[in-house]
Amino acid sequence: MSETTRSEPVRAEGTIAFLGLGHMGGPMAVNLVKAGYSVTGFDLVPAALESARAHGISTADTAAGAVAGAAVVLTMLPSGRHLLDAYRGTGGQPGLLEAAGPDTMFLDCSTINVDEAREAAELAIAAGHRAVDAPVSGGVVGAEAGTLTFMVGALSEDFEAVKPMLEVMGKRVVHCGEHGAGQAAKICNNMILGVSMIAVSEAFVLGEKLGLTHQALFDVASAASGQCWALTTNCPVPGPVPTSPANRDYQPGFAGALMAKDLKLALNALTSTGVAARLGPLASEIYDTFAAEGGAGRDFSGIITDIRDKSSH
Repeated sequence: MSETTRSEPVRAEGTIAFLGLGHMGGPMAVNLVKAGYSVTGFDLVPAALESARAHGISTADTAAGAVAGAAVVLTMLPSGRHLLDAYRGTGGQPGLLEAAGPDTMFLDCSTINVDEAREAAELAIAAGHRAVDAPVSGGVVGAEAGTLTFMVGALSEDFEAVKPMLEVMGKRVVHCGEHGAGQAAKICNNMILGVSMIAVSEAFVLGEKLGLTHQALFDVASAASGQCWALTTNCPVPGPVPTSPANRDYQPGFAGALMAKDLKLALNALTSTGVAARLGPLASEIYDTFAAEGGAGRDFSGIITDIRDKSSH
């Protein structure tokens, strides 16, 4: 893998069409505009378009309208199905690949299945374009601050072409391999995160039962072999890490619904590759239940409340 840190912003030679201006996409597009890029945005949600305009982003009435004449088409969409439908077109309407001019760079920052990312790249290349998958880590806070991590799947020359704009939106850009490798890295990372958050939460609840204070357990584990990001940055109990979502009643952060989605993607990959995994599938089941039972809009560290509530007293 190669990696790079932030450099001076490089101005785009043409317009960036930014499709998907939600909680993540909106701030990312704003940072591109602040860096001097010309951005035309589109979203199906009127409020997202209104917010984009309020932050100086030009908007189009349709996705095809945003894409026409763009040098780069950047997508931040909810699922692989949304992405593939957008590329191909639905309901008799032309897709983005048809609406774009020749040799357009299609840069997808959505988090989707690895096979969907590879299919999207194949479609783009077959249509005479270039393709990069670059899912992100860092949440809304990272999107707003321009401190995201991008995990990139692309040919080397395409990685170099998109690297300057990714550096505007993030502080770390890692070239993970060719098409689909960015998605692969993202779901592997988030499977580790989901499993470790469950383990940390179970340990804190066990500590409570055994009479340990949260601070005592944190002071030991954070400086011992139990140290991990789920403990030292996103600590699931209030107090030890003042900036963690646990201190604001588990307002995300990284929502439980998103963790459930990413673990489902990991489960799909585990199944398709035949990996003899046990913790990943169990973590997916746990977060599916958490999201369905009221945790969808809470930070994923709120899983500790579910563990505590279901523990015997």
